[in-house]
Order: sequence, then C-alpha cells, then structure tokens
Amino acid sequence: MRFVVLGPVAVSQAGGQSAALAPRQRAVLAYLLLHAGTVISAERLIGAIWGMTPPDTARAQLQASIAAIRKVLRAVGTDEVLATRSAGYVIQPGPDQLDLQEFTGLLTTVADLDPTHAAQQIRRALALWQGEALADVSADFVAQARSRLEERRLSALEQMAELELQLGGHKALVDELTAHLAAHPLRERLARHLMLALHRSGRQPDALSIARTFRTTLADAQGLDPSRDFQQLEQSILRDDPSLAPPADVRTPEPESGPAQPLSFLPFDIPDFTGRAGELDRLADSWAKGGAVVTISAIDGMAGVGKTTLAVHAAHRLADRFPDGQLFVDLHAHTPGQPSIEPGAALETLLRQLGLPAERIPLSLTERAALWRSELVNRRTLIILDNASDTDHVRPLLPGATHSLMLITSRRRLIDLDGADLVSLEVLPAEDALALFTSIVGERAQAEPVAVLDVLQLCGFLPLAVRIAAARLRHRPRWSVAYLADRLRVQRRRLRELTTADRGVAAAFTLSYEQLEADQQRLFRLLGLHPGVDLDPHAAAALADLPAEDAEELLEDLLDAHMLIQTEPGRYTFHDLLREYARGIAAEDEDAQTRQDALTRLADHYRYTANTAVDVLFEGGAPGRPVLLAPSTPATSFADKGTAGAWLTDEAANLLAVAAEGLDEVTLDLASILYLYLDVNGRYHEAAAVHSDAVAAGRRLGDRDRTANALNNLAEAQFPLGRYDEAREHAREALELGRELGHKRHQARARTFLGALDTRRQDYTTARLHFEAALHLCREIGVRLGEASSLTNLGDISGRLRLFDDAVGYHLRALEIFREEGYRVGEAEALNNLGLASIEQGQFDRALDHLEVALTIYRDEAHPAGQADVLNSLGRAARAMAEPAQAVHHHTEALRIATEIGDVPQQARAHAGLAEATNDPNEAARAHELYTALGVPGPAD
Repeated sequence: MRFVVLGPVAVSQAGGQSAALAPRQRAVLAYLLLHAGTVISAERLIGAIWGMTPPDTARAQLQASIAAIRKVLRAVGTDEVLATRSAGYVIQPGPDQLDLQEFTGLLTTVADLDPTHAAQQIRRALALWQGEALADVSADFVAQARSRLEERRLSALEQMAELELQLGGHKALVDELTAHLAAHPLRERLARHLMLALHRSGRQPDALSIARTFRTTLADAQGLDPSRDFQQLEQSILRDDPSLAPPADVRTPEPESGPAQPLSFLPFDIPDFTGRAGELDRLADSWAKGGAVVTISAIDGMAGVGKTTLAVHAAHRLADRFPDGQLFVDLHAHTPGQPSIEPGAALETLLRQLGLPAERIPLSLTERAALWRSELVNRRTLIILDNASDTDHVRPLLPGATHSLMLITSRRRLIDLDGADLVSLEVLPAEDALALFTSIVGERAQAEPVAVLDVLQLCGFLPLAVRIAAARLRHRPRWSVAYLADRLRVQRRRLRELTTADRGVAAAFTLSYEQLEADQQRLFRLLGLHPGVDLDPHAAAALADLPAEDAEELLEDLLDAHMLIQTEPGRYTFHDLLREYARGIAAEDEDAQTRQDALTRLADHYRYTANTAVDVLFEGGAPGRPVLLAPSTPATSFADKGTAGAWLTDEAANLLAVAAEGLDEVTLDLASILYLYLDVNGRYHEAAAVHSDAVAAGRRLGDRDRTANALNNLAEAQFPLGRYDEAREHAREALELGRELGHKRHQARARTFLGALDTRRQDYTTARLHFEAALHLCREIGVRLGEASSLTNLGDISGRLRLFDDAVGYHLRALEIFREEGYRVGEAEALNNLGLASIEQGQFDRALDHLEVALTIYRDEAHPAGQADVLNSLGRAARAMAEPAQAVHHHTEALRIATEIGDVPQQARAHAGLAEATNDPNEAARAHELYTALGVPGPAD
C-alpha cells in the first residue's frame, strides 16, 4: 500500500489500483498525511477543512470520513496506520508508504553526494510527483499547503538544473527547462538556468530572447526588474563572456557493483490539465495489450490542440509502470527559430538519458539505432518523441521487441507508421474548455458564464487559444470576461489578441504552414478566400485553377497536416482560427488581381453548377435565371434529382455567402438561380436576404429588367414571413417596372402576389381583379404554369365567395394544366384547393382524397411549406367532421413544420385551428396575436 499526496490524493493498493474515496474523505486524509506522525485534534481538522465557518454537521462529517478511511485501510490490511488518541487522530505510514516522506528523504541526503549522484537523486525525488499536489482536494487548508509543496518541488528542480549545468549537461536540459519556465514564467532562477543552458548550447539569440521575455513578463505582472544576478548573466551572455563556457561532461560513472537508478526526463505535468479522459484511457490500454512488443502511440492534431500536454500527462500517469526510466526528447519539427533534431542527434540524447557514457555511443546513425534497440530489449521504459515532422523523422528511433511504450507527437498524421495506434486530437469539448478556462481565471469566470462561452467559441475551443485568452484575463484584473470577448470578436485582430510574449496561435500556425510544400501552401492561401463554410474538391479546383483530382489530393495532404478539418467524406473546412490565418496570408502573399481571379473562378463554378442542379431538380427552373457558359474549371454533373438536391443542400450556405460578397452580377445570378430552391424548402429568411441584395445590385447596375425580377422574388419571400406591407410595396414596384418595360411576365407575377395579399386581407373583389389580370397576361405570353396558378387562385377566391361550382371548375382546369406540364407542386396546390372547396360543400370523402394526394406529393417533393398548408387543411376537414382529436393531430404537425421554416401565416392558421378544436383560450390568443401582427382579420379557410 502507498499513500499519494504529490498528485491526486490516493491510497494505492497492490497492482496500482486506487481505493475509492469521496472528496471530503480525501481532504481529511490529505491533512493527516501532511502532518504524518502528529496527533491532530478534531477541532484542528474541522478548521483545516472548513475554515472559520464550519457547518453544524462538521463533527459528524469528520467522524464519517475517518470511518470511511479506516474501511479503505482495513480492506488492504493496514488500518493500524490510522489511530485514534485522546487528543485526536494520527496517521503513521510505514517506510516507503508516503510519497511526500520519500520525496523529503531523498532531498535530505543530496548534500552528502557527489554532483552526479546528487542530480540523479533529485530526479528520482521529482519523479514521485504525479501532477499538482493535492490535485483533487478542495478544503480551506489546500491553497497554502499546495503552495508550500510546489515551492519545494521548484526549488528541487532548480537545484537539479544547477547540478546538471555543473556536469556539462546543458543540451539535455534545454527542453526540460523550457517546459518548466513556460509553466512558471515568473521563476527567475529557472530563467537563469535556461539562459545559461541555451548559451552553452550555442544558442545565444535564444538565451537573450528568454531574458527579454522574462524581463517583460516580470514588469507586466509585478512592476519589478530582475535581480542583479540575472542582469549580470544577461550581460555576460551578450558579451559572450568566456567564463560562461561549458565545462566538460564530468559525470561520475555508476559503480560497477550496482545498477543505475531509474531516471525521469519528463517535463513537468501542468497542474491544470483538463479533459481527454478517453484518449488517456486509450493510451494506457494500448500499452497494456502490447505484450512483449513495443507499443507505439502516435498523437496527431493541429497546432495548439495539446498533443505534447497530453503525452506528458499520460506519461506521468503511467510512470510507475516503467521502472527503467521515462525519457523525453523534443525533435523540434515545429519550434520557432530552431532546426529540427536529426535522428542521430536524438538517439545520442536518448542513449545518454539511459545512462550510457559518451565513449560508448557510436558515430553512425545505423550503429546508434542498433545500440538503442539492444539497450531497450530488457528494459521497461516510457519514451516520448515530441514534435516529429513525419514518419521518416522517427523511424530510426523505433525500438525493437521490448516492454516499453513510445508516445510520438506530430502535427501530421503518421498514417504510414506501421503498427502504431493513431490518436488524432480534436479541439476540446465545451465542458472541458470551460473547466480549463475556469481553472486559470478562477471566480471571475463563474461570475460571467455567458461571456465565458463567447470567449471559448471565439477561441474555437482550441486549448492553446483558451490558455492564452485565460492568461491575458488573469493578468488584467480590470478586464471583464465580456470585454475580452468583445476584443476577440474583432476578426482583424483576433490572432493578435491570442498572443503572449513567448507564444501565440498565429506563430504556431506559421510553423505548420511553412512546412507545407509550395503547391499545398498556395491552395491553403486560396482556400482562405472562400467566403463560405466548407467546400468540396470542385470548389477548391475552381479557386486554384486545377483539375479536380489534383485539388482533392492537395486537400487530403492539408487534412493529414491538420491544416483542414473533414466533417464528412468529400467536404473540407477550417478551424475558425486557421480560417482567419489563411485569409491573412492570402492578403499578404497574393496580389489583388490573383485574389480576384480566384474568386471569379469560384463564382463561375457555383453559378453554373447551381443552375445545372436547378434544371435537374425543378425541370425548367424559375423565371429570370441567367444563361451561363460552362466554366473553365471542372464542372459537376448530376445523374438525377436526388444528387442535384443533395448538392444544393450541401452548398446552399456557400452559394448564399458568395452571393453576399458584393459582386453585383454574381448576386443577381445566384439570387435568381436559388429562388425556387429556397422557396420550396421554406428558407424564407435566407431568400429575403439574398433577394434584397439582388434588388440593390440591380439598381446599382441600372438593370431594370433584373431589378423587377428580384423585386418579385423578394415579395414572394416576404409573404410567408408575414411582412405583408413590405411585400406589397415590392410587388407594386415590380408591377410598375414591368409596365414601363412592357414585360408582361413581371406584371403577371406582381399581380399574383398583390392578389394573394388582398386575399389575406379578405378583400376578395380586388384580389379577383389582380388574378384575372395575371391570367390574361399569362395567356398572352403563353406561360402555362402562370396560367394554371392564376386559375387556382381564382378558384380560391370563388370558394371564399361561396361560388363552389365556379371554384371547382377553376381548380380542375388548373389541375389539368399542371399535370400536362408535369409540375407536381402546382398539382398539389390545386388538389389542396379542391379539398378545401369540397369541405365547404360537405363532401368530406372527396375532400380527404384530394388532400391526402396533395400531402403525398408535397412529401415526395420535399416541400415543407406545402405540407404545412395541406396539414392545416386536413385539420379543417377534421373539425368539419367533428373529429377534434384528429384535428389537433394535423394542426400540431402543421405548426411544427411552419415554425421550423418560419412560415408565420401557416403558424397563425394552425393556432386558430387548435383553438377551435380544443376551445383553448391560449391558442386563440396566440392566433389573434399573430393575425394582428400580420395586419389581417384572421383565418378564412
């Protein structure tokens, strides 16, 4: 059995399992262990746990906790270590049972050892730490106790580094000290040791950069200057003082009689590690199943996603399973200003970490690799190869058969690393990102939960970005979380905000970008110009003026390099922050003409392909669509309505984004192309926006013909949104332009919309005049679908005027034309109107026949607005047949669909029907509220 306080508090049993303790029990146990051998009174324990305001049940809770701890100890046969005395409680762990006692004991004897063994002994002491002390304990005493323990750990670390520098181990220290200083940027002694290690490694500029960063950080945080010792070291480095020259490696060899003690070269495990439970379990399980063959786990992901943090945290958790040491080497594939470490040099570092003297390490890469494999055969070692560029970078470092575990991190997916378990990291889930941010910021985050979520979303839940944002807030006490969110909302400076003196999101992205090949870089830049959400290979091909196959290959390369994300096969997108980065470098590296040419090719691709899809899906499409030539880049073809509809659904957001880019010709074309698709699918808000843009574009171009078409489209989009006054104004303007141009189709469409608006106002006389005028115009120009639409509208008016024979005649003639033209949506509209007329005539069976066929057609055509209309008509039929339950069913379903698509008139109609079917005053009030907002008297169905 073993007690742990230098990490999550635990009682570890044989086999490494930890006994389960509740949070309060862990707190009581931790306090007793921190004062092991001392009798602690109940009053002192209560004060330590709850402070000055203990609950009334404090003593009972304490006694229950002691009993629970005893139960755990009894289960492992060592309950005698916790005793009750007259003055309180005392815990007395045996030798090697408490990690804190072992840590203290190892450090106590350091002064009696030579530098080599002193450094090794401190490393063994530091290896006892499994994360932040008392990591999972919350009690009044914890903050001060944790701070004291952390100070002891850092002091030991600094002492070990000083000894290693005396021994000539400066090169091996650089990576380790860099990680520690990043976690404790105000620790001057750490900064001095790192400066000296860098200088002795021939990296004078980096040493001076550390000095500048520390000086700035100290001034920002505390308003202080560094000590005299620091300043003298900085000046000596600047002068390249000979006294700073590295000593020869003077390590004392291990005595022949005994084996070397296991060493840990792992960087410090950050105290606020958050989430990744599934990945941690997977890394542990993969080694457990590895048997006698080395287990390799390759952790990949985009810059800043936390690959190294995960590997180091996993290594600390698993360290006790690898008694022959834990090794670490940073291969520097993505380190600013640092060339990557060649495999031969990395092998030298690893062999030295195993304790091999310099004279035993051969010069050639092949011989070093062979020695490395032979040294690991009988060892159980954990190795981290951090920051690898690709598979070739790490292949010479792979061990042979062994019980070891190797963790490799890389920004590129190492798919050709045979036998490796590939762990690809995504951004943090929202709850983990929230926990990370809160652990850094503290109570200020809890006070502004909505603003915190805004910040996390603006950071794209990327761990590096979340850490930097939280750190900025922590060091700026006058900032609120909402103020930080507002700063991050400004796109042009978001990446600048996510930057500190020594790291930044943009800098991390730059390193990934610079390692791409030239054609990959070019595509990445051009993708940044795309105004939409995601794209397929054909859109990428258009942007880059490439064959689709070449574009897809480059997209896959960028995906493997984690510069893109794939949410589904064949579609690619950016992380939000990478999108901003790509836009920025496109603006810097591509001239204006190149950018414009790329966007023009993209617009040509989208216009032509969308037009083709609409032709297939709607067999003739909508009025006012342009005639377009095939683009110069590869075009997409569609085998049937299914593929055409799927493409439009996938690309709708992109098409609308391109239409909103401000290129007037493109806006007009795409608005007219998408008119029918948006209307049929009930996407009225998007339709209103794009048609409004099209009206403005037509006016800027002075193109009255296309302006009139856009006005009619806009009126039709505003109609189901209940914007009747605006729709009337736009329809009237379209009618006037149509008259001036002598364009009868524009006039007919405008008359139809005006008639529909008058129908809603129950001004049936005026509505009939508009519909008759539209019918006459359509017959003059031979627009048969327009003729049929006018006929069924006249039938609707006749039915409302209770002229049922006339109504049925109009609807039947409209139905005949719709069927002749093969326009099934129009057929469903006529059948719906016939069903309503039949209801009023008391012919319920006939009405239901018409309405059921209409509903089937609308469902087959994926027409939600039509479905809501017919369902409300079926509800009307059920009410007339005195079947209130069936009426409720139909109106409820109609309300659901109408609400989803934002069809306000059908929502009002559904509420009115529900009110009549249920006598519910709330439904009646809601219907009245909606009809009042629409400015119409009420339902008339």
